Amino acid sequence: MKNKNKVTRRRFMRDTAFAAAGFGSVFASAKATAGPEATEKPQKPKYPQVPRRKLGKTGVEVPCLALGTMFNLIDAQVVLRSTLNHGANYWDTANVYAGGNSELGIGKYLLKNPQVRKDLFLATKASGAKTVADVEKRLQTSLKRMNTKYIDLYYAPHGATDPGQFTNELKQWAESAKKRKLIRFFGFTTHKNMADCLAAAAKLDWIDAVMTSYNFRLMQDPKLLDAIEACHKAGIAIIAMKTTGRTTLERFKLTIETEADKKLVRNFIQRGFSPEQAAIKLVLQDKRISAAPVQMENVAVLTQNVAAVLDKTKLTRTDIEIFNEYARATCTGYCAGCANICDSALPETPYVSDIMRYLMYYNSYGDRDRARELFAQIPARVRNKLLDFDYRPAEARCPQHLPIRNLVAEAVSKLA
Repeated sequence: MKNKNKVTRRRFMRDTAFAAAGFGSVFASAKATAGPEATEKPQKPKYPQVPRRKLGKTGVEVPCLALGTMFNLIDAQVVLRSTLNHGANYWDTANVYAGGNSELGIGKYLLKNPQVRKDLFLATKASGAKTVADVEKRLQTSLKRMNTKYIDLYYAPHGATDPGQFTNELKQWAESAKKRKLIRFFGFTTHKNMADCLAAAAKLDWIDAVMTSYNFRLMQDPKLLDAIEACHKAGIAIIAMKTTGRTTLERFKLTIETEADKKLVRNFIQRGFSPEQAAIKLVLQDKRISAAPVQMENVAVLTQNVAAVLDKTKLTRTDIEIFNEYARATCTGYCAGCANICDSALPETPYVSDIMRYLMYYNSYGDRDRARELFAQIPARVRNKLLDFDYRPAEARCPQHLPIRNLVAEAVSKLA
């Protein structure tokens, strides 16, 4: 007889059934995150609810699984409705996602359902802003697109790379935006030189939250772990993105070829969930993480991820070691964002980590237009000579042992 506590795949997927009997009492105490105009009217939820966590020192709670919306929401309104059914009422977007159609899709939903705004936790980002004036302009555009008077969490910069970006002028703008009730909380995102940016944020009393790349691969970086701990102690909420540790080499994701691939898949299928679900569970097993926005373009993916966070099974030391082994075995397919290393090795082209990220958008996310758009922003004098540079110094220093020249060549062929 099988151990009754073992989570089988059938049981695991059964737990995603809508309005499953017995879940109501377990999750009925989940608190709603409300905006400034909200009034609390506790009701017993009809569907199983995503667990909630404190958002740093802000005093509010958010669902630990958030909706990442780097896709066209105008045509995916059912996904927005489905998140609300499960209490995943934290929607994370950005000014540039899907060419603006992510924010416009949220605006379409709120225009038809204005009553839900008070129960939403809405986050967006000042994509591409270079100055405080740009940040203000991006905010006003986002407010208009989404048919809302305020943003719960606003990120600027979107993609911080240097602590020098956290200026006093930006601090003053954030304080002004809060006083004008245009935003509730302020932070920044980073997927390049993350450890340095987080360590700097821990010393600033005006940062409420930081969104950083964090997954089973990046857990191998002690410097990043120390920076996360410093932010946690300072009361700064940590929002984890890129939680599944997707590779820049799409073939690794699509094909089970190596023994490491087989061991990873076999272990977690036997445990009752997919490697992707396990990766999300691993990140959220770290209680310092307030939430993880995950891109969920359809209800099927949403259902699978909700199941992952509802499931009570803890990953074991063996599970974690299997992830560690897989990270080591496949590290040549993942850029860890330690751009300062590449930049120092290749001073003439400080864009290597950016190119790796754009290639990931193209290969893993399928966001080809966005990848090409970002690649086109690299100065032409650099872009046109990318195949002429000697990448061996950077390859020699890369902790992940990336085949940098081959990846750059792949990016040029796909994105140029």
